[in-house]
Amino acid sequence: MEENKISGPENDCDISEQSVDELIEKALEASKESSDEDDAASEYNDAATQFADLEEELNDAKDSLLRLRAEYDNYIKRTTKEKAEIYPTATAKCIEGLLPVVDSFERALDAECSDENFKKGMDMIFGQMKSFLDKMNVTEVPGVGAQFDPNIHNAIQQQESEDYASGHVCAVYQKGYMIGDKLIRPAMVVVAL
Repeated sequence: MEENKISGPENDCDISEQSVDELIEKALEASKESSDEDDAASEYNDAATQFADLEEELNDAKDSLLRLRAEYDNYIKRTTKEKAEIYPTATAKCIEGLLPVVDSFERALDAECSDENFKKGMDMIFGQMKSFLDKMNVTEVPGVGAQFDPNIHNAIQQQESEDYASGHVCAVYQKGYMIGDKLIRPAMVVVAL
């Protein structure tokens, strides 16, 4: 092995080639470790950034999911309410269309008829119709003698009456009907003065 003499301003040293190689290797390793530390710090920063991005995406997804769930719950509530309202509304519309037929039947039954079998048959048909209305929870609005109520009566006339107190219904021109508490058609009445 060959020894080289390195002289510097402050001291002179004898260093072998092997020592120089070892020093270079140590310097490279130190540089590499420093570089590895920088890479590790850089990787840590990159991982922290990725983690923050993923956490933000997760929060956005959670928020979106909560909003979607709330919209779905509102949709279910709205459709349930609509379904609950459809049946009574459809029933009321159907009964409302049937009421003129009921009125005509009542007028026909009040008319004179010489054929007793025909009249009996009409009574039976009208009885079936009344039975159907009862099953559908359809009731007549209180008529003659009842206290006038503008919510269920439509006053078309006022007249003096000795038989009924003031503010009471003394005649009915057209019967009114209700389904449960819902008014289908108000009664057309005359109110006593």
